[in-house]
Amino acid sequence: PKTDIVFLKVHKSASSTVMNVLFRFGETHNLTFAFPIGGGNQLFYPRHFLARFVQGFSPRSPQRFNILCHHMRFLQPEVQKVVSSSAIYFSILRNPVQLMESSFMYYKGTSAFSRAHSLEEFFSQPYHYYNPADSDSHYARNLMTFDFGFNPDGAVSAKRVQLMLKAIEASFDLLLISEYFDESMVLLKEMLCWDLDSVISFPLNIRDSSTKSPLSDTIVEKIKDWNRLDWEIYTHFNRTFWERIDQDIGRERMQQEVKALRKRQAELARTCLQGIGSVAPKDIKDSSLQPLQHGKAKILGYNLKQGLDKETERMCRRLVTPELQYSSALYKKQFAQKHP
Repeated sequence: PKTDIVFLKVHKSASSTVMNVLFRFGETHNLTFAFPIGGGNQLFYPRHFLARFVQGFSPRSPQRFNILCHHMRFLQPEVQKVVSSSAIYFSILRNPVQLMESSFMYYKGTSAFSRAHSLEEFFSQPYHYYNPADSDSHYARNLMTFDFGFNPDGAVSAKRVQLMLKAIEASFDLLLISEYFDESMVLLKEMLCWDLDSVISFPLNIRDSSTKSPLSDTIVEKIKDWNRLDWEIYTHFNRTFWERIDQDIGRERMQQEVKALRKRQAELARTCLQGIGSVAPKDIKDSSLQPLQHGKAKILGYNLKQGLDKETERMCRRLVTPELQYSSALYKKQFAQKHP
């Protein structure tokens, strides 16, 4: 199994669920994480990543960490200082239309979105709301482009798009697609030589459907135009994703693998969860499993079954622990000697 991994955690793209997979694998195999200094949950985002943002990094005796997966704005020369040269790099992308709708609810408090009551209103005169100079403007335009380290307000020329795609291809071994999450996990498992249970997950940081709004065709087109760089990234890597499946696995075996994954996930849900799945924040009984609520989004969580044996309880709890709580527990464990 591969144990040196860089995951670029792109915002609002099922990346918290992927992070849980990495947290569990890292914890089970006693791997080290490149944590933000002081144990926060972002590596000084939205600044470009620097090695010195990592707790325990020192240029004099560069310590290599196994897994780098907290939110960052990608800058490969700096990333290379904290991970092994053989590390596997991957990320996950989401359709920019859904990504924008999700960001609008989740980052409602940002300068671009706070005054617009709806995406319709925002797009009626975007530059009335959006100012590229605002420090949080990246949440409102080409967010994936930004997370990969590029300028989200750059001109969309064929040449520039080509250079961007080439740069991403040169840096990353695999780009997953959140709309095909199960297929993505199968590809990831193959690339990392992990077993099936290592890539099983329950969806984390997802919104209650009551806070999702349907989009008209007109708005969909406006979103694509506004996020043209993201759209180019997404359509390109959505295509190479399926090419990769055809080349490495084949559609038929992929179907079987996905079936096995879903079957195992359903088994674990029956073992671990009360009821059939996620519940509204007010219905989460264990406060330590309460996910962070943000903006206008209503983030769902889980209730574990009572009376599980110790080992099962531990496995189940790991599957449903929200990102912030899990990250902070792993940080405390990794730096225990420093913080008695």
